[in-house]
Amino acid sequence: MAYFETHQLTVGYTQGKRTVKVLSDLNLSLERGHLVALLGQNGAGKSTLIRALTCAAKPLEGTITIAGQNLQELTQRERSRLIAIVSTDRISAGALTVTELVALGRQPHTGFLGRLSDEDHERVAQAIKDVGIDHKATSYMAQLSDGERQKAMIARALAQATPIIVLDEPTAFLDVASRIETMQLLHSLAHDHQKAVLLSSHDVSQSLLMADDLWLITRDREVLTGSTKHIIDSGAMQHIFTSKNVEFNPQLLDFQYVRP
Repeated sequence: MAYFETHQLTVGYTQGKRTVKVLSDLNLSLERGHLVALLGQNGAGKSTLIRALTCAAKPLEGTITIAGQNLQELTQRERSRLIAIVSTDRISAGALTVTELVALGRQPHTGFLGRLSDEDHERVAQAIKDVGIDHKATSYMAQLSDGERQKAMIARALAQATPIIVLDEPTAFLDVASRIETMQLLHSLAHDHQKAVLLSSHDVSQSLLMADDLWLITRDREVLTGSTKHIIDSGAMQHIFTSKNVEFNPQLLDFQYVRP
């Protein structure tokens, strides 16, 4: 059963008095225990959709529900107990240790003064261990590699103890090895921790290898959904890019240039 759903959702933005619809009439769903990859070319609307799903921007039309609750009717504190967000933006956290950064994820659960209980400290330590950087717990964020820094950000989301984790381009600044490790980590969080994990990505090959399901934005701004195998077998991957010289190779699980 779907835990997170959209109902006739339309997302976009306003320019002055003009409203621009980017993606329309979306009926999407996320299940706990599943890793879902959102794929599409630059400018297709991935970030616009992510912002609407996390209430960083208001949908133009439609509703979003979590376990039957209307997301827009919840308070910010209530939403932060349901959805953890890992943004692609580089944050200025170099002066914080890994433990201090991850502890910020407990804010939705602490009292007015933000003091951490013994249980909070245990959850922070466990989150750091779960992402595999417990040996860096006392290191400053400025001392970490890009891959380690991304794992710390994911640990903060994990410490937030939400059923849903949403990531916008989590592998954007990472080298090949770190991209693979990050995708494997997200797959593990979905399956082993029973999280509903949604990520937007340009890393097509790793997304196809690791994701259980795909939300595919075509060049015509239609959103196709289904299991990764179904989307690949259906030939839908050919409908992402507008260039006629770029084709999807199902054997490579990636796109390649084809001479005209």
